[in-house]
Amino acid sequence: MLEKLFGFDSKRNSIRTEIIAGITTFLTMAYILAVNPNILAETGMDKGALFTTTVIMAAASTIFMGLYAKLPLALAPGMGLNAFFAYTVCMVMGYSWQFALTAVFLEGLLFLLLTVTNLREKIVDVIPATLKNAISVGIGLYIAFIGLKTSGVIVDNPATLVSLGNLGEGQALLSVIGIVITAVLLVRNVKGALLIGILATTLIGIPMGLTKIDNVFSIPPSIDPIFMKFEWEHVFTRDMLVVVFTFLFVDLFDCIGTVIGVASRSGMMKDGKIPHLKEVFMVDSIATTLGAVMGTSTVAVYVESAAGVNEGGRSGLTSVVTGLCFLLALFFAPLFLAIPVAATTPVLVLVGVMMASSMQKVDFSQYTEAIPAFVCILFMPLTYSISDGIVLGHLAYVLINLLGGNYKKVTIGMYILAAFFLLKFLM
Repeated sequence: MLEKLFGFDSKRNSIRTEIIAGITTFLTMAYILAVNPNILAETGMDKGALFTTTVIMAAASTIFMGLYAKLPLALAPGMGLNAFFAYTVCMVMGYSWQFALTAVFLEGLLFLLLTVTNLREKIVDVIPATLKNAISVGIGLYIAFIGLKTSGVIVDNPATLVSLGNLGEGQALLSVIGIVITAVLLVRNVKGALLIGILATTLIGIPMGLTKIDNVFSIPPSIDPIFMKFEWEHVFTRDMLVVVFTFLFVDLFDCIGTVIGVASRSGMMKDGKIPHLKEVFMVDSIATTLGAVMGTSTVAVYVESAAGVNEGGRSGLTSVVTGLCFLLALFFAPLFLAIPVAATTPVLVLVGVMMASSMQKVDFSQYTEAIPAFVCILFMPLTYSISDGIVLGHLAYVLINLLGGNYKKVTIGMYILAAFFLLKFLM
């Protein structure tokens, strides 16, 4: 039954391991329950309704992923895309949040079309093997950087863009303590090291005043203020086209990059192929479309899925456990939201270490392989974007091999994809 429902293999998997992996994935991405409502509320949307919608979409789409695609991948309203929704579309361009929701809905429909026609799978097949390995490494650096930045270990600096924060106090100190504890647990091969690290760091945060639990139970607010609030009068404008294209582009390659990175790390990728890839894309497309109906920005596969994978999650059971944790959070929000960001930083940093192991698969003796891979890896954390890293890495691969005389390595599909990438910079 477990194999039929979740793709669970009792010879290779353990139910206990899958449960721990699912809880670990949830804890590493639980921050979205606080962050997404805060960001989207800047547009005038109801914050309480946003919290409920964020939980419902994260739970439903992640459980659907586990049952339909049978892979340990979790989804929720995407970071970066929610910022584009709020700060660019609504605040810079001056459109209403209803306009932005309409753009997300149209993007979801286009994604469904691309998925049904198998175009998304073909795009994955076009990406060179070198870049697929580089994507895993780049995502590792990216999520480690996210963790260090959100906890204050890395801070803004007007002169150098970033610099080291004050490690002697606050979230930064707690995150360093957590990194040491979790690293020692990993070195000693303690089962569930990442989850234990999160819980231990959270408890240490209590006497430090960083973990604050005021209440345990709460009734979820209504989503009525943001449910199906679309605005159709600007559908055929140039601005709508640009917004929909941007949502589509970022979501497409964030999803592809995340799935490749997690699959590569977990050993699920065989001969460059990812099992149930079309099902993954279908879940992603449907979740984005329904997310717009429910009143949130684009729903996406989360890189934090790698945390559960590194705990041993290999089947859809991991995703279902993660989704059930989100459902619990709907009623126990104060308890789950009490986990400080510093408690998830160790997981993101150490998962980054694990994902960087794909570096050894890149042939650095050949510059035609090494340079594009390095560009892809470097620009993911520097641009704070998985999709930008993929774009620049692919363009570098095509140009370097073409101009370097190795044009036979560049397929027609690579040229088409490169031309599509160039559109991103022209629009």
